[in-house]
Amino acid sequence: MPIKIPASLPARAALEQEKIFVMTDDRAVAQDIRPIQIAIVNLMPTKIATEIQLLRLLGNTPLQIDITLLKAEHHVSKNTSSDHLERFYTTFSKVNDKKFDGMIVTGAPVEMLDFTDVDYWSELQEIIDYSAENAFSTLFICWGAQAGLFHRYGVPKYVLPEKKFGVFKHTLTSRTKKIFRGFDDTFYMPHSRHTEVRLEDVLKVPQLEVLAWSEEAGPSVIRAKESRALFVSGHFEYDADTLAKEYFRDKERGLDIKVPANYFPGDDPANPPIVNWRAHAHLFFSNWLNYHVYQETPFELTAIQSRDGALPD
Repeated sequence: MPIKIPASLPARAALEQEKIFVMTDDRAVAQDIRPIQIAIVNLMPTKIATEIQLLRLLGNTPLQIDITLLKAEHHVSKNTSSDHLERFYTTFSKVNDKKFDGMIVTGAPVEMLDFTDVDYWSELQEIIDYSAENAFSTLFICWGAQAGLFHRYGVPKYVLPEKKFGVFKHTLTSRTKKIFRGFDDTFYMPHSRHTEVRLEDVLKVPQLEVLAWSEEAGPSVIRAKESRALFVSGHFEYDADTLAKEYFRDKERGLDIKVPANYFPGDDPANPPIVNWRAHAHLFFSNWLNYHVYQETPFELTAIQSRDGALPD
């Protein structure tokens, strides 16, 4: 089944070229089923690239999905045209009377700022609170995960001595969780961040459970036991060349940036990277949609009431 998007969304051409099954609004009208409603709070500066990355993963399931793209209302984007934002995005104030089967909150390149210094922090706090009552399951990614953990549970973030940059090995703390159904005992995921959440702080919060861990990257997938939320410290959604683009961009700017770890063969940037996280990325998002959204969410979205109710094991 397809993912439903506007016919003119730039991501459509890229997804169709990759044989991802997408459906335009007109064709979807004839489908006699209730689509899954997913809101994406896209805080990344390169919004179109992030759209493609997330839609690629969300579109690899048998479910028809309606996507609502949300932007920060009072933040001026420097890297995405105002025309694109006006055509394809809406704001929280225009949808805060609706409910969603699922919500995704992306990362953002603001991690060196205190949360309260981010110009859309108040709005994001509202969205995080709203998601607990009005989205059946929420997936927080990278800085979005740090923001969610801080706002909901007071878990602090810390500035790293150097950027956590590369592809790191992760280990499951339990092999029985449905979000990891079909996973190998170890898996890889890209990280690109200047801050971290520490294990000892997460373990102090009884409502939280660490589901996956990395010796190099720390707690990587955290579950909120009673609020149907998942917090992911890395980027399953990254393309093969995303870290390479970041590396060469920073080199051109004259920044002191190390070669991303475990990424270029032989740590030589002249070699094209080999992707070792793609299969698990598709599986993770498929499991989230299937086990945490589709099989659990009420048919009538108005029945979504509160954060009470644990995610499935």
